[in-house]
Amino acid sequence: MPAFNRREIIQAVAAAGVVAATQQGTVARAQTAAVVGQEAGRIHQSVVYWCFHAAGDRWDIEKMCRVAKQLGCQSIELAPPETWPTIQKHGLTSAIAPNGVPGAAFMTGFNNPRYHGMVIDATTKMIDACAEAGFHSVIAFTGYKWRDASDPTSGEISPEEGADNCVKGFRQIMTHAEKKNITVCLEHLNSRDASDPMKGHPGYQGDDVDYVAGIIRRVGSERLKMLFDIYHVQVMNGDVIRRIEECKDVIGHVHTAGNPGRGELDDTQEINYPPIMRKLLDIGYKGFVGQEFIPTGDPLAGLQQAVRVCDVLPT
Repeated sequence: MPAFNRREIIQAVAAAGVVAATQQGTVARAQTAAVVGQEAGRIHQSVVYWCFHAAGDRWDIEKMCRVAKQLGCQSIELAPPETWPTIQKHGLTSAIAPNGVPGAAFMTGFNNPRYHGMVIDATTKMIDACAEAGFHSVIAFTGYKWRDASDPTSGEISPEEGADNCVKGFRQIMTHAEKKNITVCLEHLNSRDASDPMKGHPGYQGDDVDYVAGIIRRVGSERLKMLFDIYHVQVMNGDVIRRIEECKDVIGHVHTAGNPGRGELDDTQEINYPPIMRKLLDIGYKGFVGQEFIPTGDPLAGLQQAVRVCDVLPT
């Protein structure tokens, strides 16, 4: 038997440990890859039409559908009805449809009886269009708090009056929505960011997530839910994960964007998306998450990153 000194024995043991660790690491990586293959896609993702149609090289609906399919997204949402045949041709759905109200639809909503006729008529027609197309949701808004939505000097609708008007207006369409199996999603928006009309909405009455949830619960229909926009909730309320838990009974759709600036979901912004996505899974959310950020760089690279960030694995 050859003689080994203490140093040689220690070196041999260390080398064996490195080999074992390397082998274990290889197995672990293989197991992780297998898990990724099994678990990817647990978050149903959607591309929001307006963000990418308006950005960069202005993607047309054909390109948007091709990119969505390449990235594993199942939906192009908030797209005008004339794009729906193309969306369907590509085997995609539209997770949520616009409400058909002309102009800046978030300004004229259910909180103001002045606009009830127009908003109820447009929303009803969109409910019918979605039912015919095989889509499942239509967006809705409280509207701005001014009595003339475009004139801040026209006097304000109080929060209590606005909520009462919303409840009254929604109750006029919910029987029809229930009959057609279409969900109407009332969106919470921030009123703090005045830098850009698509980054914030000063004057929007439904700027508090609890206020919006309260309206939905008062109406009491399973076909009225909340569009929980993570970006807007972060700007106005913060505490996003706790808010998801508190609103889990009324969340019907989800939107993303980075904050500040409503840009990409990257490391320049303050929202940590993976634990938020895991919380959605934890509450049993099975709806769509719409990527609604405004690209500041290459739209495709930003969308690829956002999809990857939101496609989370179990903890």
